[in-house]
Amino acid sequence: VGACARRSSVSSGARGGVRGRALANVGGEPSTTAVGVGAQDFELAYELVQGSEVRWTPGEAPPRGSGAAHPNTAVLLHGILGSKRNLLSFSRRLAEAFPTWQFLLVDLRCHGQSASGLNAPEGPHTLAAAAEDVIRLLTSLRLFPHALIGHSFGGKVAMKMVHDFSMGKKLPRPVQIWVLDTVPGDAMADGGDHPRDVIQFCKTLETPFETRKALVDRLTGRGFTEAGAQWMTTNLKPNNDRTLTWNFDLAGIEQMYRSYEATDLWPLIEEPPVGAEIDFVRAEQSNFVWGEATVQRIQDSGSRVHLLRDSRHWVHIDNPAGLLEILSKSFARSFPHRQR
Repeated sequence: VGACARRSSVSSGARGGVRGRALANVGGEPSTTAVGVGAQDFELAYELVQGSEVRWTPGEAPPRGSGAAHPNTAVLLHGILGSKRNLLSFSRRLAEAFPTWQFLLVDLRCHGQSASGLNAPEGPHTLAAAAEDVIRLLTSLRLFPHALIGHSFGGKVAMKMVHDFSMGKKLPRPVQIWVLDTVPGDAMADGGDHPRDVIQFCKTLETPFETRKALVDRLTGRGFTEAGAQWMTTNLKPNNDRTLTWNFDLAGIEQMYRSYEATDLWPLIEEPPVGAEIDFVRAEQSNFVWGEATVQRIQDSGSRVHLLRDSRHWVHIDNPAGLLEILSKSFARSFPHRQR
């Protein structure tokens, strides 16, 4: 996949409006643009990766009566303690494989670029609030997505978005929901780096850190895995004196994770709104407990569970080719567009 060309300026408008422009696709390669979009209360940061055949600018509506439609769009939602950067490489792989699609990556509230600045969100920080943020962003961009892809915490955000937007009845048009390595109810972990434990330990650490290795040493010294500790260094940003500090709101993230554990979305799975197609991807070596009763309950409700071989919880990193193969049906088929 080719490198990004250049980035558009960050600009926000009143009541969720947006100014800016998408990048033209260069040389038949996916293009990427990053824009901060002003929601009513704060700016939710996003990045748009477009396939080589997409010609669309954020916030642009098709000319009335032209019969034109927005490009097929998928929204990618990261997990707790993550950011849109975690999904950037995989989204480029998707855009290269499916050049008529575009992929919207967001930093959820309290994470990445959405956690800083004068317009950082106020609490309470819940899974429901995170879902509402993304719906508001999509409204601002004048987009109705054709697919939602959520990893872990992001998977529950995707399900909550569908539940709230449809009010449990009917979606304006079909939407494919992919839930990556989490379950609708209580997500229990068996070994590995449990997010609750990581959050609690990170609350005890003094910042700034002198080096990334300093953070890795503290985490591994407490018994967390080397891989998990290295991944946590992606959540560091440099200070002016070259020390490092967190690029997230840890107190807000703690609230979000409690909400994630407490939120039960089984009613959505067992009585999905018309137009919602829900699939789950289960990592073969997942730290989460995928009980056979849970899998059977999902399947009995009409949803599917796909097993991703040779993967731990980080499905888009451990086996991106296998994940792409599983997800491909969502992008290979044509979606009907709702005409205005």
